[in-house]
Amino acid sequence: MKNVFLSLGAIVLFTAWSLLGCASSTARYSQDEIKDYPPAVQDYIQKGEVAIGMTPQQVRYSWGAPSTINILPPTENGKKKEEWLYSSGVFMKKRLLFIEDKLVDIFPAPPQVNEIKKDE
Repeated sequence: MKNVFLSLGAIVLFTAWSLLGCASSTARYSQDEIKDYPPAVQDYIQKGEVAIGMTPQQVRYSWGAPSTINILPPTENGKKKEEWLYSSGVFMKKRLLFIEDKLVDIFPAPPQVNEIKKDE
Protein backbone atom coordinates (compact mmCIF):
# COMPACT_ATOMS: atom_id res chain seq x y z
CA MET A 1 0.00 0.00 0.00
CA LYS A 2 2.90 2.32 0.80
CA ASN A 3 4.29 1.80 -2.74
CA VAL A 4 0.94 2.82 -4.22
CA PHE A 5 1.01 6.12 -2.30
CA LEU A 6 4.64 6.73 -3.29
CA SER A 7 3.82 6.09 -6.96
CA LEU A 8 0.75 8.31 -6.78
CA GLY A 9 2.80 11.04 -5.09
CA ALA A 10 5.46 10.82 -7.77
CA ILE A 11 2.82 11.14 -10.50
CA VAL A 12 1.26 14.17 -8.80
CA LEU A 13 4.66 15.85 -8.35
CA PHE A 14 5.67 15.16 -11.96
CA THR A 15 2.36 16.55 -13.25
CA ALA A 16 2.65 19.68 -11.10
CA TRP A 17 6.26 20.20 -12.19
CA SER A 18 5.27 19.80 -15.86
CA LEU A 19 2.44 22.31 -15.60
CA LEU A 20 4.42 24.86 -13.61
CA GLY A 21 7.37 24.54 -15.95
CA CYS A 22 5.15 25.75 -18.81
CA ALA A 23 4.10 28.82 -16.86
CA SER A 24 7.51 30.27 -16.29
CA SER A 25 7.50 33.86 -15.12
CA THR A 26 11.00 34.68 -16.29
CA ALA A 27 11.17 37.42 -18.90
CA ARG A 28 12.28 36.46 -22.39
CA TYR A 29 13.94 39.83 -22.92
CA SER A 30 15.71 42.63 -21.13
CA GLN A 31 14.57 46.25 -21.12
CA ASP A 32 17.68 47.09 -23.13
CA GLU A 33 16.62 44.69 -25.91
CA ILE A 34 13.21 46.31 -26.40
CA LYS A 35 14.07 49.96 -25.63
CA ASP A 36 14.22 50.99 -29.31
CA TYR A 37 10.76 49.62 -30.14
CA PRO A 38 7.81 52.01 -30.23
CA PRO A 39 6.10 52.41 -26.81
CA ALA A 40 3.01 50.47 -27.95
CA VAL A 41 5.16 47.47 -28.98
CA GLN A 42 7.06 47.58 -25.68
CA ASP A 43 3.72 47.59 -23.86
CA TYR A 44 2.46 44.53 -25.78
CA ILE A 45 5.70 42.67 -25.07
CA GLN A 46 5.60 43.53 -21.35
CA LYS A 47 1.98 42.30 -21.16
CA GLY A 48 2.78 39.09 -23.04
CA GLU A 49 0.50 40.06 -25.92
CA VAL A 50 1.00 40.09 -29.68
CA ALA A 51 -0.39 42.46 -32.28
CA ILE A 52 -0.77 42.52 -36.04
CA GLY A 53 2.33 44.18 -37.50
CA MET A 54 4.82 42.81 -34.96
CA THR A 55 8.04 41.24 -36.19
CA PRO A 56 9.04 37.64 -35.41
CA GLN A 57 11.60 38.89 -32.85
CA GLN A 58 8.97 41.01 -31.09
CA VAL A 59 6.62 38.01 -30.94
CA ARG A 60 9.44 35.87 -29.50
CA TYR A 61 10.04 38.48 -26.80
CA SER A 62 6.34 38.43 -25.98
CA TRP A 63 5.41 34.74 -26.28
CA GLY A 64 8.72 32.93 -26.51
CA ALA A 65 9.68 30.43 -29.17
CA PRO A 66 6.85 28.71 -31.03
CA SER A 67 6.32 24.95 -30.80
CA THR A 68 6.63 24.69 -34.60
CA ILE A 69 7.60 26.96 -37.48
CA ASN A 70 6.35 26.01 -40.95
CA ILE A 71 7.81 27.69 -44.02
CA LEU A 72 4.86 28.05 -46.38
CA PRO A 73 4.85 28.51 -50.14
CA PRO A 74 5.34 32.19 -51.02
CA THR A 75 2.37 34.44 -51.69
CA GLU A 76 1.22 34.94 -55.29
CA ASN A 77 3.55 37.93 -55.58
CA GLY A 78 6.53 36.01 -54.15
CA LYS A 79 6.53 37.25 -50.55
CA LYS A 80 8.01 35.03 -47.83
CA LYS A 81 5.36 33.34 -45.67
CA GLU A 82 5.70 31.52 -42.31
CA GLU A 83 3.26 29.89 -39.93
CA TRP A 84 4.10 29.73 -36.22
CA LEU A 85 2.26 27.29 -33.98
CA TYR A 86 2.04 27.69 -30.24
CA SER A 87 0.67 24.55 -28.64
CA SER A 88 0.61 22.61 -25.43
CA GLY A 89 0.67 18.85 -25.74
CA VAL A 90 -1.78 17.73 -28.40
CA PHE A 91 -3.82 20.93 -28.22
CA MET A 92 -3.03 23.76 -30.63
CA LYS A 93 -3.52 27.04 -28.83
CA LYS A 94 -2.53 29.69 -31.40
CA ARG A 95 -1.44 29.90 -35.02
CA LEU A 96 0.34 33.02 -36.25
CA LEU A 97 0.88 33.92 -39.88
CA PHE A 98 3.82 36.10 -40.94
CA ILE A 99 4.28 37.60 -44.39
CA GLU A 100 7.63 39.28 -45.07
CA ASP A 101 8.46 39.15 -41.33
CA LYS A 102 5.29 40.98 -40.23
CA LEU A 103 2.50 39.33 -38.24
CA VAL A 104 -0.59 39.48 -40.44
CA ASP A 105 -3.04 37.10 -38.75
CA ILE A 106 -3.74 35.32 -35.47
CA PHE A 107 -5.85 32.12 -35.35
CA PRO A 108 -8.08 31.75 -33.49
CA ALA A 109 -8.50 35.48 -33.30
CA PRO A 110 -8.67 36.89 -29.79
CA PRO A 111 -11.83 38.85 -28.85
CA GLN A 112 -9.95 42.07 -29.62
CA VAL A 113 -7.20 41.93 -32.22
CA ASN A 114 -4.44 44.42 -31.47
CA GLU A 115 -2.79 46.13 -34.39
CA ILE A 116 0.37 48.20 -34.46
CA LYS A 117 -0.39 51.54 -36.11
CA LYS A 118 2.25 53.29 -38.22
CA ASP A 119 2.47 56.18 -35.73
CA GLU A 120 2.86 53.96 -32.61
